[in-house]
Amino acid sequence: MELGSALQFLDNKSIFVTGATGFLAKIFVEKILRVKPNMKKLYLLLRAADHKSAVHRLHNEIIGKDLFTVLKEKCGKNFSSFISEKITLIPGDISHEDLGVKDSNLVEEMWKEVDVVVNLAATTNFDERYDVALGLNTLGAKYVANFAKKCVKLKVLVHVSTAYVSGERSGLILENAYSMGETLNGVCGLDINVEKKLIEENLNELRSQGVSEKEITRAMKDLGIERAKMYGWPNTYVFTKAMGEMVVGNFKGDLPLVIIRPSMVASTYKEPFPGWIEGLKTIDSVILGYGKGKLTCFPGNRNSALDVIPADMVVNAMVVAMVVHANHPYSCETIIYHIKYVFPLKVLYLVNALSCQYFKKIYTDFDRKIRSAMRLAKLYKPYALFTGTFDDTNLEKLQKVAEERGIDVDEFNFDPKSIDWKDYIMNIHIPGLSKHVIKS
Repeated sequence: MELGSALQFLDNKSIFVTGATGFLAKIFVEKILRVKPNMKKLYLLLRAADHKSAVHRLHNEIIGKDLFTVLKEKCGKNFSSFISEKITLIPGDISHEDLGVKDSNLVEEMWKEVDVVVNLAATTNFDERYDVALGLNTLGAKYVANFAKKCVKLKVLVHVSTAYVSGERSGLILENAYSMGETLNGVCGLDINVEKKLIEENLNELRSQGVSEKEITRAMKDLGIERAKMYGWPNTYVFTKAMGEMVVGNFKGDLPLVIIRPSMVASTYKEPFPGWIEGLKTIDSVILGYGKGKLTCFPGNRNSALDVIPADMVVNAMVVAMVVHANHPYSCETIIYHIKYVFPLKVLYLVNALSCQYFKKIYTDFDRKIRSAMRLAKLYKPYALFTGTFDDTNLEKLQKVAEERGIDVDEFNFDPKSIDWKDYIMNIHIPGLSKHVIKS
C-alpha cells in the first residue's frame, strides 16, 4: 500500500466493534471517527435490551465523555448528524451464541457490509464471577469468531487480549498463540466445555439450596480463582482471557486473525488529548497510594519494572496491524503483538517525593478509595513481582512495515520509546487521573 495507507484503507470501510463502552473501545471509536470521517460505518455492539437502552448508553457512556470533546469541536453543529450517519447501534450481549442480536435484518446487513471485526468486549475484573468471566472473555470470543466467519467482505478479525495471559511465567515470553487445552503448569484436562458444565452444575446446586445472590457471587468468584490456579494462572481474568485466545484461534477458520496483547494500559499520551483515562487502572492504585503517602509497602523491588503502555498507543497499533494484515486474505496464520514498555518501579519513588502534597491538597476525603487501592495492591502483587519479559519482535516488525509503507508515524504512533516517561507520569498521567477519575 502507498503513502497514507492506513487512512486510505479506512475509506468507505465498515467496522464492527464489540464492547463499545469499554475504555480502549471508546478511544478506538473516537480515533476512527476523527481521523477518517469518510469511513462508511461503525457498528457498535452494546449490552442492551433494546435500541432505546443502547442509545442511552451511547450518549451517557461513549460520546458524552470528555474524550469526544475534540471531535465535537471539529464537527461543530453537525456532530449529532455525523454520529447518526456513521454509527449504527447493535443492542445485544456477547455472551450469547448469536451475540444476543434480535434484529435479523440488522444481522444480515452486517454480514454483507462489515470489513473488519474488532473484539474489545471483556470483563477486566481480576476476581470476577467465573460464570460472568467465562461468558464474556471466553465464550464471547468464540461467538464473535463465528459471527465474523459469516461476514462475506471481512478482511481481518482483531481480538484484544492481555499480555498477562502468560500468568506468572519468567524469562522471555514469546508472541505465540495458545493451542486448545494448553495450560501454564502442564496439568492436563483443560476443556472449555467442561468448565462451562462445571459452572452450570455449581449454580444449579447453589440455587437448589436457596442461598442468597451474595453467597452465589462469592462462590462463583472462589470457583474462578480455584480453576485458574489449578491450571497455572493467578486469577480468573487472565485465565478466561487465555481461553478466549484459544477459542478465537480455533474457531476463526480461514480468517486472518490479529491478537493484540497490551500490558497495563494507562492514560492517553497525545490523542485526542494527553491524560484522558477512565477508572482506576492497575498502576493507578500504586500511584495513588504513593502520592497520598499511605501505600509505603507495595510489594516489589525498586530495581524491578512494570510493563505499561498509554491507551492511544494501543489503539494506534491496533489500526496499523488491522491495515497491514488485511492485505493477507485467506491467511490462516494468527499474528500476536505484545504492546508494552518496561516502566521502572523506581519512578514511583519520584512520584512519592514530588506528588505527595499535590494529592494531599486535592484528596482530603479520599481515604476510602486509598484503602481500596491498598487492597488492590495485594491483588496486583503478581504483576509487581513479575519477572517475565514480553518479546515484542512482531511489534518491532510492524513498526518497520509501517515506516516502509509511509504510514504517518505521528498519526499512528505506537513507539513507547518516543515517550519521556517521567514527564508522562508527572505531567500527563497524574493530572489526567486527578481530572478525569478522582474528581468525578
